[in-house]
Amino acid sequence: MDLNDRRQLPLFSIGTVQKLTGLSARQIRYYEEHELIQPARTSGKQRQFSFADVERLMLIRQWLDEGHNMAGVKRNFEEMERRRAHPKDSQKKDLSDTEVYKWLEREMLGTQSKSSESLFQGDLSRFYRKR
Repeated sequence: MDLNDRRQLPLFSIGTVQKLTGLSARQIRYYEEHELIQPARTSGKQRQFSFADVERLMLIRQWLDEGHNMAGVKRNFEEMERRRAHPKDSQKKDLSDTEVYKWLEREMLGTQSKSSESLFQGDLSRFYRKR
């Protein structure tokens, strides 16, 4: 069993999770109703939370404390999931003006290979000053 599998094991009762997160039972049930967490259930229908569930609840609390509303919290989780699914997209960095000028010069002089995609494509607006 690897670490990720262990993080998903349902171990904690709602009372323990309340102590760990500082949230009330009503808040925890509310977040479950909004499908932000999906705790496992025992045969007696009691919720059992994993380490991963506790971490998500702590993130929810942090974001709410920072002023996000529920829609913002859901967006944050969607963005996290998108980044996890497409790690290359989240690693793209913005180029500085100097780097953009160098790329432009290479492309205009034809020194860049034809098979590579332009890194500044669609970013020419930064060359025009608003007057």
